[in-house]
Amino acid sequence: MIFHRETAAPSIHSLRLILGLMLGLMLMLSALPARAISLIRDPDIEYALARVADPILSAAGLGSNVRILVVNDQSLNAFVIDNQHIFIHLGMLMRMDTPEMLQAIIAHEAAHITNGHIARRITNMGNVQSAAGLGMALALAAAAATGNAEVGAGLAIGANSAAQRRFLAHSRAEETSADHSGARYMTRAGIDPSGAVSVHELFRGQEMLNISRQDPYMRSHPLTRDRIRAMQTYVDTHTGTFDKQTDAEYWFARARGKASAFMRSSSWTLRRANSSPTRDIALMREAVAYHKLPDHASARAKIDQALAERPDDPFYYELKGQILLESRRFSDAVEAYKRATELAPGNALCMASYGRALLVSGNPEEALPILEAARSRDFRDLRLLRDLGAAYAHTGQNGMASLATAERYAFQGRLKDAEIHARRASHLLPTGSGPWRRAEDVLRAAKRAQK
Repeated sequence: MIFHRETAAPSIHSLRLILGLMLGLMLMLSALPARAISLIRDPDIEYALARVADPILSAAGLGSNVRILVVNDQSLNAFVIDNQHIFIHLGMLMRMDTPEMLQAIIAHEAAHITNGHIARRITNMGNVQSAAGLGMALALAAAAATGNAEVGAGLAIGANSAAQRRFLAHSRAEETSADHSGARYMTRAGIDPSGAVSVHELFRGQEMLNISRQDPYMRSHPLTRDRIRAMQTYVDTHTGTFDKQTDAEYWFARARGKASAFMRSSSWTLRRANSSPTRDIALMREAVAYHKLPDHASARAKIDQALAERPDDPFYYELKGQILLESRRFSDAVEAYKRATELAPGNALCMASYGRALLVSGNPEEALPILEAARSRDFRDLRLLRDLGAAYAHTGQNGMASLATAERYAFQGRLKDAEIHARRASHLLPTGSGPWRRAEDVLRAAKRAQK
């Protein structure tokens, strides 16, 4: 797991519309405080949340087109800013007692997508530049690292204004619509909708608090007694026997277990690991705790025991690779990451870690095609771009190294630095080639930013 700060656009193409940047940033995150935020990015956690969300998203007709990402913030909040991502604060995830409560949050946010609330607000803004700037929010999905043991990716947000609040603040009509649609998605998926009532109960009384003391979810999702009563009425009319969600319960516990193990102290985790619902989750949490101490021998022993419980689990191999890599056992880390990519082919985060392990072990020629394949799946990964630039440099491809560096700086919002490297790449790369056009995109974005 990793943390990184960035001020960036989701793609070089969106940088062409850089004139809308500042206003777009102000309009993005009304529910978030005026400070930098970061995402928890981890292949295990993201896979776990996808498993929990899958029946809800399928019932909503969204399928696998929507990703669930965790914001590294202890407040209670969840929000959508486009049609491809649902953001859930770490504090919200940790306060959910059951998978049904988390699924209720996901169902509600999915309803904002399916009911067209995001598109309607963009249309109502009537400002093309604002709509273009909104694309900047996708930069939240860019994964990167600074080399410590914890995980995340970040976007520096400094705006806090009435315009910001207007964009994400949902009307009561929209909230009622999302409540009803979300509850229908739950019952359609065979999930007890009473989880939605339990979520509402968390926020009972929030409206009486001063706005500075309210959780962000309250400010963007206005709650009323009428909404709570309506949801309870829906639940009462849809009583019945719902099947136990064995799969969702396991992955829900695993996501929360891993997130808490990285975010809380090792002593806290070790005292509570045995309360985990399964032995492998308990062992995984202990492995993380020992790794953070650091007690690398105990960490390796615990993750090996977890793998004995689930020998074909790619994400336990990924965690083993992280433990080995950060304890400087590079060749062993390569083998662990290689096994993770074999078991989870196409997972960009696992592939990027495998390429990184090969790079630091002194094998840039082997690392390069793996890093390139990872980039083709997740081109917003800043740590990947850094590693890719190093791999190109080590293999004598200076034009491509400059391009990777230019794109990394561009995604960080450092457009002056990006321009320097993009110009260098443009001179070194074959004119008209795909990489040359990418370098030209960065140059055009930098020029627009200067204007």
